[in-house]
Amino acid sequence: MNNLLFDFTVDKAANKVLISKEFAAELTLVWDAFTKQEILDQWWAPKPWESKTKNMNFKVGGKRFYAMVSPEGEESWSLQKYVSITPKTNFKMTNAFADKDENPELPGSDWDFNFSEENGITKVNIIITNESQERFEKMLEMGFRGGFTMTLNYLDTLLETLKK
Repeated sequence: MNNLLFDFTVDKAANKVLISKEFAAELTLVWDAFTKQEILDQWWAPKPWESKTKNMNFKVGGKRFYAMVSPEGEESWSLQKYVSITPKTNFKMTNAFADKDENPELPGSDWDFNFSEENGITKVNIIITNESQERFEKMLEMGFRGGFTMTLNYLDTLLETLKK
């Protein structure tokens, strides 16, 4: 295994999750993995689930509407709305569970992604803030830590193949 940083901190008092992860890939490739539908759908779900985007428009005011789909076809929908984008350094979005018709289940959470590169290693810092303690607890109960850790590890593997 590599010696790249991976830190996952749950701050229950503040309803926040703080994630820092380094990838052995250039910034542009990692940025694309988080912002392009065709790459996101290859890793943004814990296996054996798959990510299937119905629509995505990565721009301020745009959104991504997608489902995590189980092997049995069960769909768990989410709606992400892009609040701000600073190319290759930061983007912010709101994220809410939703029904299949794009009706969000509020409250949601705010995600703040920060990207930086040093010596070919790209670091991504993610701050997830939940408006409500109830939603925060639900996210944790659903296995968010294990599931998101798994998906970030898939991204490691995917980046290796995309670099070739």
